[in-house]
Amino acid sequence: MALVEQPCYTLINFPSDLEPPNEMQLKADLERGDVKTKIEALKNIIHMIANGERLPGLLMHIIRFVLPLQDHTLKKLLLIFWEIVPKTTQDGKLLQEMILVCDAYRKDLQHPNEFLRGATLRFLCKLKEPELLEPLMPAIRACLEHRVSYVRRNAVLAIFTIYRNFEFLIPDAPELIANFLDSEQDMSCKRNAFLMLLHADQDRALSYLASCLDQVTTFGDILQLVIVELIYKVCHANPTERSRFIRCIYNLLNSNSPAVRYEAAGTLITLSNAPTAIKAAATCYIDLIVKESDNNVKLIVLDRLIALKEIPTHEKVLQDLVMDILRVLSSPDLEVKKKTLMLVLDLITSRCIEEMVIVLKKEVAKTHIMSDVEDAGKYRQLLVRTFHTACIKFADVAGSVIPVLMEFLSDTHELASFDVLIFLREAIHKFEPLRQLIIERLLDSFHSIKSVKVHRAAIWILGEYTSTVADIKTVMRKIRSSLGELPFVEDEVKRASGEKVDDADHTSNSIKLVTSDGTYATQSAFSALSVYKKEDRPTLRQYLMDGDFFIGAALGSTLVKLALRYSALVQDNHERNRFYSEAMLVIASILHLGKSGLPSKPLSNDDSDRLFLSLRVLSDQCPTIVTIYTHNCREALSGMLTAQHNEEISTVKLKEKAVHTIQVDDPVSFLQLSAQRGSELGSENLFDLSLTQAVAGLPSSGPTNTELPLSASKLNKVTQLTGFSDPVYAEAYVHVNQYDIVLDVFIVNQTGDTLQNCTLELATLGDLKLVEKPQPCVLAPHDFCNIKANVKVASTENGIIFGNIVYDISGAASDRNVVVLNDIHIDIMDYIVPASCSDTEFRQMWAEFEWENKVSVNTNLIDLHEYLAHLLKSTNMKCLTPEKALCGQCGFMAANMYARSIFGEDALANLSIEKPFNKPDAPVTGHIRIRAKSQVFLFLIFNSFIKIVVK
Repeated sequence: MALVEQPCYTLINFPSDLEPPNEMQLKADLERGDVKTKIEALKNIIHMIANGERLPGLLMHIIRFVLPLQDHTLKKLLLIFWEIVPKTTQDGKLLQEMILVCDAYRKDLQHPNEFLRGATLRFLCKLKEPELLEPLMPAIRACLEHRVSYVRRNAVLAIFTIYRNFEFLIPDAPELIANFLDSEQDMSCKRNAFLMLLHADQDRALSYLASCLDQVTTFGDILQLVIVELIYKVCHANPTERSRFIRCIYNLLNSNSPAVRYEAAGTLITLSNAPTAIKAAATCYIDLIVKESDNNVKLIVLDRLIALKEIPTHEKVLQDLVMDILRVLSSPDLEVKKKTLMLVLDLITSRCIEEMVIVLKKEVAKTHIMSDVEDAGKYRQLLVRTFHTACIKFADVAGSVIPVLMEFLSDTHELASFDVLIFLREAIHKFEPLRQLIIERLLDSFHSIKSVKVHRAAIWILGEYTSTVADIKTVMRKIRSSLGELPFVEDEVKRASGEKVDDADHTSNSIKLVTSDGTYATQSAFSALSVYKKEDRPTLRQYLMDGDFFIGAALGSTLVKLALRYSALVQDNHERNRFYSEAMLVIASILHLGKSGLPSKPLSNDDSDRLFLSLRVLSDQCPTIVTIYTHNCREALSGMLTAQHNEEISTVKLKEKAVHTIQVDDPVSFLQLSAQRGSELGSENLFDLSLTQAVAGLPSSGPTNTELPLSASKLNKVTQLTGFSDPVYAEAYVHVNQYDIVLDVFIVNQTGDTLQNCTLELATLGDLKLVEKPQPCVLAPHDFCNIKANVKVASTENGIIFGNIVYDISGAASDRNVVVLNDIHIDIMDYIVPASCSDTEFRQMWAEFEWENKVSVNTNLIDLHEYLAHLLKSTNMKCLTPEKALCGQCGFMAANMYARSIFGEDALANLSIEKPFNKPDAPVTGHIRIRAKSQVFLFLIFNSFIKIVVK
């Protein structure tokens, strides 16, 4: 924590569309105008000087006609004016007029109004001219004894700044402030004084802290924060002092200020690795999260807990606090709940799994009364996934969790119910003792399911794992009741007519109606079907009438499995033939309905082929096909679950490898001073190679696939802003760090003159905002300097930074010189980072995102895997398709990619490329489909992809 030199005023935003007044008009307003006119004139002068104008002729007018006035608004404006006005001549000497201004400063420091005194003291922190400060030192010292704390507080601030910049002006400042600290009672004054001692004389600060160590808890929070900072610095510099001050840190964990408790907990973790210390700090963090109302603060403190968990010794301590961490679920923010559940899943053990399940069951009940329906659905999905992971890790709790999860099957939010089916699919495969329980619960909930995807998954599970004759018959009854009367077409026509018709009339597609005049009319049954309400149809039949025949194809495969398993269990041929006939009737009815034209969408060729295949399997019963239906399907599921488990293990191992441990006795390796790099680079030394790369890039004779000692990406971010023949040469290194862009501008004076007030002026286009105006500097002949500028990023958008460099030449009477800079383009790819999501989430986002664009691949690369690696490296995206699915050479490749912007926007991509086998030297061809939620984000991603996919 550093002492912040805040301005003592707020600069008014002046209108930019008005033409500023000329110098003669301003002189007239200052000389003959009233107070209001002088205020407006002074505002205009400040505005013009801030924009680079030099108005030396107005200085004496302000001293003569404005400085003597006692109006407070004028006084505040004068502080702004004296801060920005040039105080030296072009050769660096102090202006003679500033002597008069110095006398005005002294009078303001002795002014009876405490605000003017304090504002003037804060203003003096900005002065960089010791000639102006020296006569004011007695008045500044006297302000330490003022009766108002505002004046004393700013007097300490002024003394500290002057001591730091010009120590010779007040060499006894530490002793003076130490005596002031002993007698001061105001906490803000004590904070400033203690902070000065912390940076100027740490021994005196330690002596004061030791004298009042037992009273620290009674201090104000601003002073306690500085004390925590001092203890942190002292204990890290001298570890033997830890035992002296660690009790003070423990006491500050109970402070009334959340900021003090947060800093004390962080300091305690760095000072001690003892389990009691870690537990105390973690408990403090948890309490802060529960009691703090700001969601951003909750997320920040949660990140601290997650960082603690990454340390093995600390993880054991946090495992005892799992139930306390679950208290954070009371937060209404979904992101906080998500991070909390992820942290708990990493910490859960067999000792507390039962208690965690009880807490999560209560959270499930709370979701039914949540006001926000969308957040309630997403939270239920999070709870389902948490139950899923917990049950896979601890199979003992699966029996108590499954009944709770079955309630989600009737949930209107499809995500939660579908995740339940994914969990049931894995649980019924891995936990054989629970299969009967799952089958019974699934049959009980079959009619309450409202989603076609969930119904389709439920039908697959029932067809694959129903193993008893009674259960098979029950499944068939459930399916028949959900389909309604068969055949579909005849029954739909009969119901649409509104009357019961004979069997002979079932084939008729017309209905006899009586009009208002008594005559007969004929109406097509297809148009009359609209009278038949959807609520009157059974669930599965309604799916088919809506044109979703994919569930019909899945139903056909399920009926085949049930029939084959029933045939193996039942010896009675009559019963077997009856079951076969019933299954074939259902499949044939679905086919007839799909080709009748009644549904809103026609039957697709793929679904038709699968239904015909189901009929063929039931009629022929080929042993090879029967084996596929009865055994290979389950083996495929087992292989998929194993692959997912292996992928999770590999991800964990990669994270563990990322933690690079260094032993205390490991030698320090200096890359640039190391010896030759062996036969890879011949006899070339690494220092010479690095120097060559820095100046001219990689030598043409060097290998192209060798790992370079220097990062080429950093050099690529250097932008040349001016030409080599310009009087001022400038180049900038652009560093994008999440929401901030740091411009490190290197400026060189290529002339033989001294450049006065050399200023970098920048402006932005897009959602970029310049944080502060760079300070001017003085460049000697052929001198150089670095100027840093910070730019805030507000959204994912390509931005442009432009500007110029203005300067004065020493001894010249001409106007200011200007060098226009080249534009700096900020690429959107700097805002995008690789991210991960499950296959279900990817498919869901792909279906929800309505904005899509396609990029054709145009490259000279001839290898599919090489092109995929190039694309992933250039676009900052992550490949979600497993590596095993991409291995081998088959002539084509399809892969899903995913990334997120730092603002939480999702970018999806699907790569489809191919290469003919008969042309080994042919380049890769294909296309990339990109999807995003917003049109603007998609357009920006699309433009970036166009530049990248061409290589």
